[in-house]
Amino acid sequence: MTDLDLIRELAIEGRTKILLLVLDGVGGLPMTPDGPTELEAARTPNLDALAARSICGMSTPVAPGITPGSGPGHLALFGYDPLRYEIGRGVLEALGIGFDLQPDDVAARGNFCTIDPQTGLITDRRAGRIPTEVGARLCEKLRQIHLPGVETFVEPVKEYRFVLVLRGEGLYDGLTETDPQQVGKPPLPVEPLRPEAAHTAELLNRWLAEARRLLADEHPANGCNLRGIAKDPGLPKMPEVYKLRCGAIATYPMYRGVAKLAGMEVLPTGETIEDEIETLKAHWDEYDFFFFHVKKTDSRGEDGDFEAKAKVIEHFDALLPDILALKPDVVIVTGDHSTPALWKAHSWHELPVLLSSSYVRPDGVMRFGERPCMAGGLGHIHHVDLLPLAMAHAGRLTKFGA
Repeated sequence: MTDLDLIRELAIEGRTKILLLVLDGVGGLPMTPDGPTELEAARTPNLDALAARSICGMSTPVAPGITPGSGPGHLALFGYDPLRYEIGRGVLEALGIGFDLQPDDVAARGNFCTIDPQTGLITDRRAGRIPTEVGARLCEKLRQIHLPGVETFVEPVKEYRFVLVLRGEGLYDGLTETDPQQVGKPPLPVEPLRPEAAHTAELLNRWLAEARRLLADEHPANGCNLRGIAKDPGLPKMPEVYKLRCGAIATYPMYRGVAKLAGMEVLPTGETIEDEIETLKAHWDEYDFFFFHVKKTDSRGEDGDFEAKAKVIEHFDALLPDILALKPDVVIVTGDHSTPALWKAHSWHELPVLLSSSYVRPDGVMRFGERPCMAGGLGHIHHVDLLPLAMAHAGRLTKFGA
């Protein structure tokens, strides 16, 4: 595992550029025993050509058998041990939309959902992915809720997502989530995981009860859940540790949030991969490290749509030459976690990864896919070790010891 103090000691400034390309949830599974994964089924001549001149392998986001959330998966890619630095998704969502989160605030990611009024069971955890403008209207409705002794903020994020922030004295994190993570179950209460968080749990449960009363006549978003209830943990910042000027390009607020938390400058961009590439080109001379995020591989996997996920990969592949034309010194391509269409959710499976630079030893892998990468020269590694490898290949780590 990466020792950030060691990296801080060895990191040196330079002119080389590192590009981290993250296809969210790119890892997959075959739909039939003899079939390909989504990545293997996609036509990817440009990724394959890049793999052929790179070193490849398989990478574990957190630990074997552990299914990561998006936050831990990305933190590991940025060089933070996700088992040491735990960050609730509420903090990431709040920072991702530019909310002025204070050190003592408690933030939660909210999901509008559909609840059967007769049984009280969740029938759709994402309320049919309602349009963002509908979510914003519902947030305005939820701003009517007032809690004793604290300020409450309800801010729309995107589609069915929103942020709830409590601000006041005596608030603590260490709280359970209300989403049971499957349909056919009722929303769960917020429970304290430590005694001092009991009052905060009580406030959140009071807020949820009032929210569900206000949403009762709405459809399909007649309920909501809270996830990732947390405070800002205060991470060591990447520019200080790695001596890199770091820029982040992502379309979804959560990923902008985790980048901001790590000390990156979040660059405004549009909604498409093409927009993100234009943003990359416009800022290419300003930064040493770029985090470039592609979201819809994950979304299509969660939808269980194998073909659509493969099409997103093909779309990215067709645009890859425009990215590589900028001539980055080091390129890493991987995902934050696997989201197999077969599973319709995040999974624990390793991710294919390639690392390209002038100083790699190419390993003979000719295609970028799960099975080809299993034979690659990187072997089976951990996400947290990828950025130090990139730093070394970029000539940005000095010698350790005499």
